[in-house]
Amino acid sequence: MTTAPWRDPALPASARVDDLLSRMTLQEKTAQLYGVWVGAATDGDGVAPLQREMTAEYDWNDLITQGLGQLTRSFGTAPVDPALGAQALARAQRRIAAAGRFGIPAVAHEECLAGFTTWRATAYPVPLAWGASFDPPLVEEMARRIGEDLRSVGVHQGLAPVLDVVRDPRWGRVEETIGEDPYLTGTIGTAYVRGLESAGVIATLKHFAGYASSAGARNLAPVRAGVREFADVTLPPFEMALREGGARSVMAAYTETDGVPASADPGLLTDLLRDQWGFTGTVVADYFGIGFLQSLHRVAGTDAEAAHAALRAGIDVELPTLKCYGKPLVEAVRAGEVPEELVDLAARRVLLQKCELGLLDEDWDPEPATRIDLDSTANRALARRLAEESVVLLDNPNGLLPLAPDTRIAVVGPRAADALAMLGCYSFPSHVLTHHPDIPMGIEIPTVLEALRTELPDAKVTFAEGCGVSDPDPSGFEEAVARASEADVCLAVLGDRAGLFGRGTSGEGCDVTDLQLPGVQGELLDALVATGVPVVLVLLTGRPYALGRWHGRLGAVVQAFFPGEEGGPAVAGVLSGRVNPSGRLPVSVPRVPGGQPWTYLQPPLGLAGEVSNLDPTPLYAFGHGRSYTSFAWESDAAQAEIGTDGSYDLGVTVRNTGDREGAEVVQLYLHDPVASVTRPDVRLIGYQRLELAPGESRRVTFRFHADLSAFTDLSQLKVVEPGALELRLGTSSAEILHTARLTLTGPVRVLGPDRRLRCEAVVT
Repeated sequence: MTTAPWRDPALPASARVDDLLSRMTLQEKTAQLYGVWVGAATDGDGVAPLQREMTAEYDWNDLITQGLGQLTRSFGTAPVDPALGAQALARAQRRIAAAGRFGIPAVAHEECLAGFTTWRATAYPVPLAWGASFDPPLVEEMARRIGEDLRSVGVHQGLAPVLDVVRDPRWGRVEETIGEDPYLTGTIGTAYVRGLESAGVIATLKHFAGYASSAGARNLAPVRAGVREFADVTLPPFEMALREGGARSVMAAYTETDGVPASADPGLLTDLLRDQWGFTGTVVADYFGIGFLQSLHRVAGTDAEAAHAALRAGIDVELPTLKCYGKPLVEAVRAGEVPEELVDLAARRVLLQKCELGLLDEDWDPEPATRIDLDSTANRALARRLAEESVVLLDNPNGLLPLAPDTRIAVVGPRAADALAMLGCYSFPSHVLTHHPDIPMGIEIPTVLEALRTELPDAKVTFAEGCGVSDPDPSGFEEAVARASEADVCLAVLGDRAGLFGRGTSGEGCDVTDLQLPGVQGELLDALVATGVPVVLVLLTGRPYALGRWHGRLGAVVQAFFPGEEGGPAVAGVLSGRVNPSGRLPVSVPRVPGGQPWTYLQPPLGLAGEVSNLDPTPLYAFGHGRSYTSFAWESDAAQAEIGTDGSYDLGVTVRNTGDREGAEVVQLYLHDPVASVTRPDVRLIGYQRLELAPGESRRVTFRFHADLSAFTDLSQLKVVEPGALELRLGTSSAEILHTARLTLTGPVRVLGPDRRLRCEAVVT
């Protein structure tokens, strides 16, 4: 028997796929361009926008005779035992392969934003917590473990990371982002991509691009970003994750920018992504995003027109299930309304990726791992470490923390005794399990209250809820005040409840009008402060909230961004002193609830000044975080002159001057005094986390290259301009300790896609 060329692993992938395409019918090619969502709910509340309205009916047995591009969320749609789910997925893959002429299985994809979004899998901290850690190697290790878990059950593609840069913290999906800075988002996101891809799982960058810049912080609202904001804030994390991380897939955003939906924008998905950046992987639609071109954006009159617009723009795969790329597309091609070359182009990219995954090989075997443990001891240890590194000590003015081991503690608040307080909206218990109230959590999630009692066994700990997360009922205040009045210290554990589409205070479709604490939690905090007992505010949230109302009235403030299944012990460890806090803010904490949107990336007129009576200065700046130890910095920062293509080494020595081990995060900011367009007053261009024993010192050398000063000029070119620059070393964007003053000389340089994106940091 002669093996067809497309089955021959000795041939180049391109030759194999060209041979395969030449043998396929139009229907077989289009079948590679859509996914199928088995078991998706068509009634009630869903996990995707307009899921009920957009989910089409189909005959599975008939459908798979043509082949199938993707299987959507076999594990993440309903609770399924991982081992049984893996066997069921393998059976489905065998059926798909047996039904079609070519025996090609589907790519199975899943959500994996804060861990594999399935029952009994580790729930890691959310991406905003990754940003707070300022620790790319640790995030890479987490992503590698997530990828290994995905592969163990037969999943090929993960829909993460989110690389949207926060532009308005009222947006519900802030918890899914890494922060408000493109450099932090890019470096942490790239680390995640490297980890996932190293496990053989396709990383999918989302949401490309502009999604987080929606007007009024409303989910899916039109994007009002200008050309330079889009080029210099929105796009850099994606470019870094593609160039340095090697991501093999990109998800098109739901939103429109200046009247053009991303899913129908060839300038974005083809001209920029493929022609300029050289991306060769697959572009997938966000769930129902192609159908939305007709139903929401109204740039298409029929499903076929929506399919044509998306294909022409560069979307290869329709997710989560077939609608536009199925029968409507086939009929439009046969009618001469859509060029078959567009189908061939997308199918070729899909099949090349399947070839990379081994799905075209004759010896392909879907059999899953023999032992499946998605919440292993190693996973939990890693989740604990990341949670501990991500907790931010915002304030501790009088050294109230760490708590004495035998103190009387009143724990108050709606987030203290609820395991779901630890989880974001894409963690399985919050995302899916709320629809299955009779199913157990599947993983152990200690609450702050439980963890504190374990952490401080000699302390006398009492508890009162005080109020709910978002309801207006203050009837629990009296008991809460009574418990606080009996204690030496009160822990007010407040924050968010993650959910979807208005079913929570944080999460997809859970946008807010301002940044005051949800419900009557602010009033509860007022009542606790009024007792005169020292109050430690512990926040478990998916976004920053305005805290100026209590500034100077609290004993300490601890911020954790949905820290995952080990978040309770991590927070308790910070409170007890077992953990020295080292998290730094990936988003600014505002002073007042209004006056948004605001992030630290502001040009002069975006800062406080005499032209307005409103002061947007945050209470705690981007990069801020305190420690239980102290550090001293010495730098060789000086004046220097380099060319517009030159480089400069800036060193700083950091010594732990306290009596306990701790971590300092050295941050490097750029200030451009004069440019041809307005520039942010400061922006992060480098950082390094240093873990130091008492008395220990380490030196960090930042190797700055002039490329890192580039921006988009009046001609929409990425340029380096001659002139003065300042490199500022600090503990936050607002706390600068040393400054190097540079002068760039020579001509304006126009940069291409090979420009330097990262400031290397060398530790000695």
